[in-house]
Parts: sequence; C-alpha cells; structure tokens
Amino acid sequence: MKPIRKAVFPVAGLGSRFLPATKASPKEMLPVVDKPLIQYAAEEAVAAGITELIFVTGRGKRAIEDHFDKAYELEAELEQRGKTKLLENVRGLLPKNVSCVYVRQPEALGLGHAILCAEPLVGDEPFAILLADDLIDAKKPVLKQMVDLYNETGSSVLGVQQVAREETKQYGIVATQEKNTLQKIIEIVEKPEPDKAPSTLGVVGRYLLTPEIFDYLRQTQPGSGGEIQLTDGIARLLKDQDVLALPFDGVRYDCGSKLGYLKATIAFGVRHHEVGQQFLEWLKLHEGSYGN
Repeated sequence: MKPIRKAVFPVAGLGSRFLPATKASPKEMLPVVDKPLIQYAAEEAVAAGITELIFVTGRGKRAIEDHFDKAYELEAELEQRGKTKLLENVRGLLPKNVSCVYVRQPEALGLGHAILCAEPLVGDEPFAILLADDLIDAKKPVLKQMVDLYNETGSSVLGVQQVAREETKQYGIVATQEKNTLQKIIEIVEKPEPDKAPSTLGVVGRYLLTPEIFDYLRQTQPGSGGEIQLTDGIARLLKDQDVLALPFDGVRYDCGSKLGYLKATIAFGVRHHEVGQQFLEWLKLHEGSYGN
C-alpha cells in the first residue's frame, strides 16, 4: 500500500462571493488574522505527512505562488532591520522537505476537471484533496485523521459532517452503511434538494482518493454548466472500491461564505498568541453595541 505523499489544492475559482475583495487577489489569500486560508490548508497537509503540494491554478492566482516562494527583497529588508521573528515567520512557511508545484486549469470546467489537471503530477499514487475554503479547527488535523484511517484500510476516505436538511443543496451528500464499525459510502449525490437527499451527511472539503479516480473522471460527462463533478467520479469509484466516510473531530468554518469567514476570524482571533486576550476583552467590553 503506497503512502499518501501528495495533496492537490484546487485554487482556480473566481471567489465571486467576496467581490470586490477578490477582484485582484485570490480568495485563498484572504487572511484569517495573519495567515491566508491557503496556508492553513497547506499546514494541515504537512501535519498529515504530505511532502508535495500540488496547486491547480488559473488566471490571477500568481499571489499564491509568490506566497510560498522565497521573497529575497523582503527577507533582506527584515534581516537588515533586525526583525528576526518576522524573518523566521516568512522563511518558515513550509518545512524544507516539502515542495510546491503548480499546474494551470485552462477553463473553469468544475472540480472534477481541476483534479484531472493534476493527474500528470499525482501519477499512480493515492492522494489528498483540500479545499482551502473549508478551514477546520481540530486538535488532530482532519487530514491526519483521514490518513490514519487510510493506513488502516487502504480505502478512499471522505471527510463528512452533519448538515441542516435545508442546506443539503449546498453539499455533496452521502448515504452510508456500517461495515466493521466503519461507515462505508453506498451513495453520493451532488447538491440534492432537501426532499431528495439520501441523508444529511455532507462532504466537506477534504478527500483522500486512490488513483483510480482519474479513470472514472475521464469517463464522467459534463453536467450542469458544462462542469465535470468530482462527486460523479466518486459515485463511479464506490461501485468498484470501498469509499469510507469519516465524521471528523473538529469545527469547520465555511470561509467560502462571508458569515463563515467572519466566524473563523473571531474564533482564531481570540486564541491568537499576540492579540487574542486583548481581542477577547474588547469583544466582551463592546458586547451589545455591535451594529450600532
């Protein structure tokens, strides 16, 4: 059984829900306190043992490459001014044994198509997919929880959580059956209407898949909007292989929405090592005055 060494980050989306903030800057670079969303996702991958980060980019995403690249002028300026701590932060974004590679998605043809764009870099290996929009706060990183389950079973794993019935049309929804204390997925449907959803167990932005998914994605016909859905490929995969659902331990913030992003900012802000206590005191002091 091959180890999980590679993670794919689909980052070619427009981020239209955050316009005009994302007009000239990728949504994945939106900061939660002092780190962009994409860095939180990259750190989660590294904590799970990933050593190769594969970014599927598009037009206007150069800032992501620059973020993980060496910044010679900035580092020289910080060093000259004796700002050692800041210099360490800039230089230490990723461990030295972790590499970043980039591939373009030439057209916005769906998440499944974005994953297919990464196939030449992934090769014949199991791999992870992380959507940076989903910021998950967990003592044990969610991807590490999933990798541990893969190491036990050799099966693909999807991170899932219970969602409100009226929200099923925002998620891929799975139906499961118990198999030796594990939750085996028997059905997956992309964004079903509440009355047609097979359950309220929604897939969040964490996937761990065997390389056979590429074969099924190539067989998947474009659906609504001409997009190739990753969900449709997984639906084909689970007919031939076990695909497991993992109700992870942790709190997910949907940072693809303004409300989720604000919640994440507060949750991470009150715990920040520099400003957390002061921020919490400010929130308590001004409680009841918001919106005035």
